[in-house]
Amino acid sequence: MRFISQLALFSLLASVARADDWPQWRGPTRDGVWHEDGLVERFADEQLPLKWRVEISGGYSGPTVADGRVFVTDRVTDPSQQERVLCFDAETGEERWTHAYDCDYSRVGYEAGPRASVSIDEGRAYALGTMGHLLCLDATSGEVVWKLDLNEKYKLRYDNAWWGVSASPLVEGDLLIVQVGGEKDSAVVAFDKRTGEERWRALDELASYSAPLVIEQAGRRVLVCWTGGSIAGLDPAKGEVFWRVEFLPRRMVLAVASPVVEGQNLFATGFYDGSMLLRLGREEPTAEQVYHRRGRSETDTDALHSIISTPLMIDGYVYGVDSYGELRCLEVETGDRVWESGDAVPGGRWSTIHFVRNGQNVWMFNERGELIIARLSPQGYEELSRAKLIEPTTGQLEQRGGVCWAHPAYAGKCVFARNDKELVCADLSAR
Repeated sequence: MRFISQLALFSLLASVARADDWPQWRGPTRDGVWHEDGLVERFADEQLPLKWRVEISGGYSGPTVADGRVFVTDRVTDPSQQERVLCFDAETGEERWTHAYDCDYSRVGYEAGPRASVSIDEGRAYALGTMGHLLCLDATSGEVVWKLDLNEKYKLRYDNAWWGVSASPLVEGDLLIVQVGGEKDSAVVAFDKRTGEERWRALDELASYSAPLVIEQAGRRVLVCWTGGSIAGLDPAKGEVFWRVEFLPRRMVLAVASPVVEGQNLFATGFYDGSMLLRLGREEPTAEQVYHRRGRSETDTDALHSIISTPLMIDGYVYGVDSYGELRCLEVETGDRVWESGDAVPGGRWSTIHFVRNGQNVWMFNERGELIIARLSPQGYEELSRAKLIEPTTGQLEQRGGVCWAHPAYAGKCVFARNDKELVCADLSAR
């Protein structure tokens, strides 16, 4: 009986592992890795059949999925300007609840809607709006648990950050950590996740658009924040700065992609400011710059000048999208280019692909609304299959017939993606 119970528990845990949620930015651990198995290897048709579709409005925020619910934010302007947090049933697309609040966009470029993905933790949904509205909602009912106006409380600095508050909030233990970019050392602020009370603040710097993440370094939890002035490693419990490497923008703050980590290497890339590699200490939480490679301009680039797309780092190589849509492979240690391909997405200024690893495959969602299954290696780009998932819309960008810039979610062997008109779900399970 004991053996059977242990076997049943093992099977249950294995089942849970195979059916990951996608509760925050770039997945369960913010590393762009999707752990589910039993997925389709090739698409049957050029158009993916949809499991369901629902109408929403504009926004750059990617959906998140937890406990059978899908969360996304958007913006409406009629009859008044409002941001909304929306919750749908993950299986059917049926609306569960909507929370709307007045939000007048001012001093913000690109007005399609909110940027930050909703973070889900212990039955609470944390949403961060473009103008600094921070909400903690009951994930089941949508009722407000607590809320803060970050602009009112911290006096957000818009010196260079004119795309609004964008970095998805991060839950770490009992804390909710937000890149705020306010006055008086409040570039990064940690709140009690249950009450909204401030626990600590750190760094007298501008905010960027890059979402923070927590890594393991030298046996410690380290909060990595790429702000408008540096890449810093902090104690997530207290806000103490372990290490800080200056990364000042050449023209304006345009750090959007999250840093990526493999072993002792931390890699960051920005549209105007190119690529920086940091070497993380093994014995102590320290960091030093290995290189900073930056081209002459946005069209004459060096290493990788990515804007929206967070790259992948796999076995000593970086795979990412350069400033005009060029898919590139770099050698991590040097930043040297190994190869470049224009096959994954049509070229254009800020052309984008979102990457997610699943086993040996890389799932790539490009800005044309196409889902691609591929293999990426130092030998080149190998496309296995491609299908249309959702149509581009012009709310996020009017050029080239519109784009799909929001990062999709992968959960329950499905993909969830949005544009400025709808949220869709497609089944990706092998049959």
